[in-house]
Amino acid sequence: MTEQSAFRVTLRMEIRPGMGPEFEQAWRDGASVITDQPANLGQWLSRSAEEQDVYYIVSDWTDEPGFRTYEESEEHLVHRQKLHPYRAKGSMTTMHLLHGLTGTGARG
Repeated sequence: MTEQSAFRVTLRMEIRPGMGPEFEQAWRDGASVITDQPANLGQWLSRSAEEQDVYYIVSDWTDEPGFRTYEESEEHLVHRQKLHPYRAKGSMTTMHLLHGLTGTGARG
């Protein structure tokens, strides 16, 4: 078991019906806005296996203040506006990572 101190943000986004491919492209086109932030450790886009037109964006940050600095920036507002036309509904969950375990499949 390894100790973790990162800050994780999970966005759940319901995308307007039929706009998934355009949303995915817009996310890819703007992904560097987040990954270029000094406090960003990485981000991932996933599509729900159970719910149609539902996506999850997970991003990890060195700490909560680093994320909040980005969240309050002009860059964040511009990036958010580019994704907004695709979004029907959404929510955000934040958490502090406590412990992490590496699975056998990742050890290869």
